Amino acid sequence: MLHLTSNIPNHTSIKNIIFDFGGVICDLDIQCTVEKFKEFGLPKAEFSTAPEEQNQRFGRLVSTYETGFITSRQFRDVIRNHYQVPPSDEAIDDAWNALLGRIPEPRIRLLENIRDSYRIFLLSNSNEIHFLKYREDLRQQYGYSDFDALFEKVYFSYRLHMKKPDPKIFQWVLNENKLDPAETLFIDDTLMHIEAACELGITGYHLREGEEIIQLFGKP
Repeated sequence: MLHLTSNIPNHTSIKNIIFDFGGVICDLDIQCTVEKFKEFGLPKAEFSTAPEEQNQRFGRLVSTYETGFITSRQFRDVIRNHYQVPPSDEAIDDAWNALLGRIPEPRIRLLENIRDSYRIFLLSNSNEIHFLKYREDLRQQYGYSDFDALFEKVYFSYRLHMKKPDPKIFQWVLNENKLDPAETLFIDDTLMHIEAACELGITGYHLREGEEIIQLFGKP
């Protein structure tokens, strides 16, 4: 039976673990999506602005989509309207999903091993297109029909209409599952998300690049 190592603050008092998904359980490579979007060709004249302004506009679009305030169809239409030659739905989905990498088997086996010792949850800033892709990957690779079969409860930002690092999303998870923050660990690869969780009394662990969640656990 695996338990948290002494590298984790308050490790002996932890009873609940909330995992991020992208960058923690699933590998990510955002540059893959950047390169795929370049294949769509030139933007329309009205969108030919400075790269910084384009990035800000796209960031706002993604944030709106990740909080569920626009549908997948609307998201695709905004992207499609950006280019002189409009890409198809399939091309947009393929490009958008290109950043999603592997879900390595050791991470899945770790979750299977620790769920008898801890209450485990998933909390992800995500959107419908990505969700459908990695749910299918999970089914094909490991036979799980959905994330609910692996975690006690899963939370995706697009369903809750709020996202990390908004403290309200952490409080939602705590309240719905009657979790004591002092007994709860949150693991994420984004520092600002960790800092927000810690403000509520949750123990946070910032998973750095190249670090594996399996390294946080050891045999008793």
